[in-house]
Amino acid sequence: MTSGPVTVGVIGAGVISDEYLTNLTAFADLRVLMVADLDLARAATQAEKYGVPRSGTAADLLADPEIELVVNLTIPAAHVDVGLAALDAGKSVWAEKPLALDRESGRKLLDSAAEKGLRVASAPDTVLGAGMQTARRAIDEGRIGEPKTALAIFQTPGPESWHPAPEFLFQTGGGPLLDMGPYYLTALVQLLGPIRRVTGAGGRNREVRVIGSGPRAGTEFPVTVPTTVTALVDFEHGGSAQLMLSFDSALRRVLLELTGTVGAAVLPDPNRFDGPTLLHTLGTTELAEVPSEGATATRGTGVLELARAIRAGEPERASGELAYHVLDAMLSIDESITTGEPVAVESTVVVPPAVPADWDPYARTL
Repeated sequence: MTSGPVTVGVIGAGVISDEYLTNLTAFADLRVLMVADLDLARAATQAEKYGVPRSGTAADLLADPEIELVVNLTIPAAHVDVGLAALDAGKSVWAEKPLALDRESGRKLLDSAAEKGLRVASAPDTVLGAGMQTARRAIDEGRIGEPKTALAIFQTPGPESWHPAPEFLFQTGGGPLLDMGPYYLTALVQLLGPIRRVTGAGGRNREVRVIGSGPRAGTEFPVTVPTTVTALVDFEHGGSAQLMLSFDSALRRVLLELTGTVGAAVLPDPNRFDGPTLLHTLGTTELAEVPSEGATATRGTGVLELARAIRAGEPERASGELAYHVLDAMLSIDESITTGEPVAVESTVVVPPAVPADWDPYARTL
């Protein structure tokens, strides 16, 4: 199909599917045809809740010739297998983060898409929201001079207190590095360019966690990955960032700051789609607030941006290559934690242009 709304199928009807389906079914340029899940009852419930006409298995969805784009909301360990199956079925893919759990399978996914003339794009799409895009435009306009350094902090006691099935967040493919790192590192790449080298440190405070909510509350499970990670991140074009990500802190804190040659900016939470940017200028005590301007829809914004890019024959902004570069950086941080040595990030990426302030996710354009 080369015109009209892009047809979508969603694989994975878990917790995050509510936010996605709320938005995907509200965008005029998308038409959601099916929800699939291993739990057929759960898939049917979500389809009925959001007015999606069909539900079934992933195999049913992939066999549907009407569906052009698969939204992959499965657990991280299944991202690549589901993505490859979708590509083999002739469908482009939007993947939840992380893109993959290792470089080889991530590269295989992107190469397969290229060979087939299809697209792979990936969360986080928070970077496309009004908050971070307003910050990006302010930085591009030189409001703080040339960006030089950044400080990124995410601290929380951990998601097991509220997530009903949090085990995957404390195993390979999870931890604060692969769960929260994509938000912070994707934002930093947007602002400072590709990453060239990382130096990491980290560990875990507890070997066992306890589920705090839902029908399995009180269940213990093992922790197998670092739950606090710190890193020094160096960028190709100069500049550096300090990064701390923790599931171990009783102090809850979210911070993203960027310092330039003539000022500094306090940026919105990179795990949100909105929020102001606060500008501090050298030599003055005045504070300038830049209210966010642009799209305020939440998760699923990147699916829409991908769909419009497919129809226009243009590159998508939340590309698989960007997600792969961030994955490469995160895996390099993990390797640095193990070796105690800096690790070069071999991949690179072209930073996409800012989203126009008047980009409207709810408009019918196709």
